[in-house]
Amino acid sequence: MTGFVITIKRVYDEPAGDDGLRVLVDRLWPRGVSNERAAIAAWPKDAAPTAELRQWFHGGGVSFEQFAVRYRDELDAGEGGADLSAELEGHDRITFVTAATDPERSNASVLRDWLSARR
Repeated sequence: MTGFVITIKRVYDEPAGDDGLRVLVDRLWPRGVSNERAAIAAWPKDAAPTAELRQWFHGGGVSFEQFAVRYRDELDAGEGGADLSAELEGHDRITFVTAATDPERSNASVLRDWLSARR
C-alpha cells in the first residue's frame, strides 16, 4: 500500500472533484444524507469500530486516546483493516467520510493513521 493520500471529511460537507475514492468509515449510515449526495464509493463496515466500542466511547468518561488504543486493537485483531487496505490499492487520492462532529478526533483519523503505519 503505497503512493496515496488519505484526507478526512464530514459526510455533511459537499463532495469535491478532488476527493478521489470516497469511503464511508462509519458502521452506521449517517442520518439525513442520501446515497447520491454522499457520493460514497465504498463502505467497509468491518473496518469501523464495533458497536460495543462505539457505545463505550460515546457513553462518556472515556478519552479519545483510550478509544484510539482500543480501536487499534480491534483493527489489529480483525480482518476489516486488511480488507480495506487491499480495497484502497491503486487509488492515489482517498477521502474517508464520517458523520463525526470532529473528524480528526474520530475513528476516521485512527483508521487513517493505522493504515499509514502499515505502508
